[in-house]
Amino acid sequence: MSDVVEKTLTALPGLFDSQTGAARITNRLRQLIKSITELTSKHDEENLIKQELSAMKEQVSSPNTTMKQMREVMVRAMYCEMLGYDASFTYIHAIKLAQQGGVLEKRVGYLAVSLFLNEGHELLLLLVNTVLKDLQSTNLIEACMALTVVAQVFPKDMIPAVLPLVEDKLSHPKEIIRRKAVLALYKFHLIAPTQVQHIHGKFRKALCDKDPGVMTSSLHIYLQLIKESPDGYKDLTGSLVTILKQVVGGKLPVEFDYHSVPAPWLQIQLLRILSLLGREDPSTSELMYDVLDESLRRAEMNHNITYAILYECVKAVYTIHPKAELLEKAARCIGNFVLSPKINLKYLGLKALTYVVQHDARLALQHQMTIIECLDHADYTIKRETLELLFRITNAQNVTVIVEKMLDFLHGCNDEHTIIHLVGKVAELAEKFAPDNSWFIQTMNDVFSTGGDLLQRDVPNNFLRVLAEGSESKEEDDQLRLHAVDSYLTVLKRDASRLPQRFLQVMSWVLGEYTPLQESVDQREVICLLTKLLDQRSVSSETRVWILSALTKISEGQTDLILELAESLSSSQDTVLRQQAQELRQLSQDSLLYERVLPRGAPWGGMEVDSSLSFLDGFVSEALAAGAAPYKPPHQRQEELCEDRALNLEPYSYSLPVSLSSCSITDRPSPTLLSVSSGLSGNSTELSQKAGSSALILEGVKRVWGKDGYLRQKETTAPPVDEPSAAVQSSGKQEAAERSQPQPEPSTQNQDKQQLASSLFVGLGAGSAMSLLGKSEAPPPRFRKKPRPHSSSSSSGTSERSSESSSHCTTDSFLYGRLLEEEPATSISAFSHTPKSSTANGLARNEDRRTNTSQILGGDLVLVRPNTIQDKHPPPESSDLTALLPADLKDLPHSDVIRLTSEPSLSLSSCRLFRDEAVLLVILISNCTETEIKDVAVQLTCDELETASLRGNVMNCLEGRSTSVCHYALLMDDPHTNVSFTGTVSYQTQPGHTNTLPFSGTLSTADFIRPLVLTTEEYGKLWLTLSHDVKQNLKLLTDASDPLRTTLNALRDALQLHVVDIIGSEGIVACRLLSGAPCLLHCRVNGDALAMWLRSPLPALPDCILYHCQRALAQH
Repeated sequence: MSDVVEKTLTALPGLFDSQTGAARITNRLRQLIKSITELTSKHDEENLIKQELSAMKEQVSSPNTTMKQMREVMVRAMYCEMLGYDASFTYIHAIKLAQQGGVLEKRVGYLAVSLFLNEGHELLLLLVNTVLKDLQSTNLIEACMALTVVAQVFPKDMIPAVLPLVEDKLSHPKEIIRRKAVLALYKFHLIAPTQVQHIHGKFRKALCDKDPGVMTSSLHIYLQLIKESPDGYKDLTGSLVTILKQVVGGKLPVEFDYHSVPAPWLQIQLLRILSLLGREDPSTSELMYDVLDESLRRAEMNHNITYAILYECVKAVYTIHPKAELLEKAARCIGNFVLSPKINLKYLGLKALTYVVQHDARLALQHQMTIIECLDHADYTIKRETLELLFRITNAQNVTVIVEKMLDFLHGCNDEHTIIHLVGKVAELAEKFAPDNSWFIQTMNDVFSTGGDLLQRDVPNNFLRVLAEGSESKEEDDQLRLHAVDSYLTVLKRDASRLPQRFLQVMSWVLGEYTPLQESVDQREVICLLTKLLDQRSVSSETRVWILSALTKISEGQTDLILELAESLSSSQDTVLRQQAQELRQLSQDSLLYERVLPRGAPWGGMEVDSSLSFLDGFVSEALAAGAAPYKPPHQRQEELCEDRALNLEPYSYSLPVSLSSCSITDRPSPTLLSVSSGLSGNSTELSQKAGSSALILEGVKRVWGKDGYLRQKETTAPPVDEPSAAVQSSGKQEAAERSQPQPEPSTQNQDKQQLASSLFVGLGAGSAMSLLGKSEAPPPRFRKKPRPHSSSSSSGTSERSSESSSHCTTDSFLYGRLLEEEPATSISAFSHTPKSSTANGLARNEDRRTNTSQILGGDLVLVRPNTIQDKHPPPESSDLTALLPADLKDLPHSDVIRLTSEPSLSLSSCRLFRDEAVLLVILISNCTETEIKDVAVQLTCDELETASLRGNVMNCLEGRSTSVCHYALLMDDPHTNVSFTGTVSYQTQPGHTNTLPFSGTLSTADFIRPLVLTTEEYGKLWLTLSHDVKQNLKLLTDASDPLRTTLNALRDALQLHVVDIIGSEGIVACRLLSGAPCLLHCRVNGDALAMWLRSPLPALPDCILYHCQRALAQH
């Protein structure tokens, strides 16, 4: 920090010299800095800064203060703010300095604004016109300053005002302007990606810019875009590889070198992008092998920055499709890092090893003793990273030793973030690999005791879910619960005053649920122990509620104790406790009521929870009819409070008139309640004057901006690395030489380390290691979750969907809906999601199905016997698609057939069929030879979609010159602009020789949009209930007599929308995401543009539909 302050103070004097920029400093600032450095206490510093701020406040208030003096005051104010003191009275003067001053004053003013104000500050509104004027200025310095402040502090609701000017700067003749414009657009993409979707083509122009700085700036945008959808940018691989070759070969100007290393940060950025493009793609990875080899060879270990390059090279080598030679070189590089005596290099080696063991766990075996030594290292970060490495290689054989090491580290750790991180990992390992019940309960007790109240809520929740749901064996479940009861009774009999609240809550719940299972335990004793907890002052109110709930469950037959407890709590100041005490009293006195409310032996999984609270629908409807406002979640209310000062970039006349009936219901405007014949204009002020005091004034309508999904977390960087000694550079050779020499007998300490190594690294041999070319079967968790029974209610369907997404169901318990009338298939590990059995609105039902025997291929893939079509068709691109489809799918609307991939023996094509409740992805597998192909199996992976059902993914034989059809029913719950899917087809042309053909493709939100048929009244009522909205001006098709109707019809045809009504210059449109969330569109002709307002219950859905509307109108 001291280096930063020193550099800042060194740079400040140049701000005051209008002639030469020499290091001159005013007497006032010099005296302030000198006085602060001479102080001996914080109190003296506060008094001095207080006096200085008072003097500055008086100076800025004086009408005689010149611009030069104001400039000097701004720098002193920045210095005070840097020290942590409030100088907010200078904020408005900083904006004035940026507006009214010359170049130097603008420079100081913009600098102060960027340091003083954040994106949500209300004073930013005063800066918009100044920035717009400077962006259009011919002065290079003014344009640069405006672009800088736009990229630093402008929020997303100000982007439309400056976006056209920033976009124009991409073609500016000066490279510094183009570079700053690209960085501003990068910031726009981070906070509002949909608003810059239409200029992606210009990003490619920036990537090909002749200036290396502009090209480097564009890589930031492409890194984000490729992270979101790598398949859409595969065509850039060759260009990026060429750029990296030129950089590594030293083709860039010398000013881009850093310590004789050519453009190291550019190399790192390119390596990260290439690793994303080459993941699981052999053909793309092959283009990168040469340049990665060259990067590993040229990045000699002689400076810190080269270590960063080597680290990224290693990650890229292990991320893309593997090549043996590169893997060997990368492993050697990791070994040099890990064996280095420098702490920072050792940390970098451990971090790289932690990454690569996910692909090849055997690599950890080469450095067993080094990892053991790192466990006892004096440096805290080395220990922590070593434990992270051990977590990656944990299995059922070494879990006890690794968990013990983690808990030992936690007992001496004081860092809250590390505790939260590690206890979660210990809990995960305990649930996944626990060798027995006793070890599992004891380990979780250590987790709760060590983590305390810092634990994330999902840790105790998951533990209680394991106990409650159980597994497939009731006997094992009861044994686990008995262990838990015995353990917690033992803990409570000791001093429980210092136990964390979360631990007390878990114990209370377990004792309340499962004490009756332990017949040898006296329930009166348990009640006394829990009552004793209630009397402790350290127990929080929330924990007391848990304890009272437990007492309620075990209070049967103990009326005297319960009445005494209820009497003592009846005077509590906590209303919740008083209410529970009253309920406890009533239950203890009425045995029939107790049996009905808390039936003995009732299965936990049979409980039906209406998570949607549908039983309150009547009450909610009555309240809304009486004038109550719709419910808003706390985060939305907070956002609306922050948006009171949001910038409205639309014309003042663009207010939506509403009828008086809407105003009496809620304060949210409905665009459908339009009064066409009343003669009222669109101005909200005129409306309020004519309608009276009960009308709703819509001027300055709040706009709800959901922030989730737009802000990206900044990537954390590895700690700085030091320069190694010369011994490190030849460590690989030294290691080989040491291996060849005879080793002396190990000492007792070395024997202990070797014994520990044998315990830690057991199970990582060749037979059990993961393979780079295919993941091994994941070990089953220690506690298998029992599949829940299906329920026809909407609430149980909703809860099942959430539970099924994280667990695997057996074939017998797997139920299918009516998405495809076909034989069922079991959920498999090759898919990212488990098919759904039912949906919240009842669209999927359980019906009788024809079942075929499933066959397992390699323990992973489930074979489903298809109705294979083996007509002698030519390749599907030139044939009628309906001839290849089953009879029940022939009449469905479908897209064009596109080729996915091909090789001499096999060709893959695909098309999309559209049902109301799903998208059917049809994969056509064509045999291009005269001979038959055997054992054809298709695997499909898509993280963003739910696979509801599949058909025809496996066939025993595909005859020559024939085509077979495989199709998947896909559902989308969370909207995404574009969704990529990948997969492989394995087949045998010769017995014993299996070939694999990878393929990939892209789906968009438009494929999952369906028309929502509503009346105008239904539209108006639904509009009031939706909370997430987006506004944007779109292109209006003005080449027709009725532009609005023509534009809406074009959107309807392109996106399957339903045009509800068109009234004058306004129109309303409705659609839905398959059978799920609706999205309503209100369109209004605004000059030569179409002002569109979208609302939906899903935050991302309006943005996605808006993007596809823009594309549809641009292509029309």
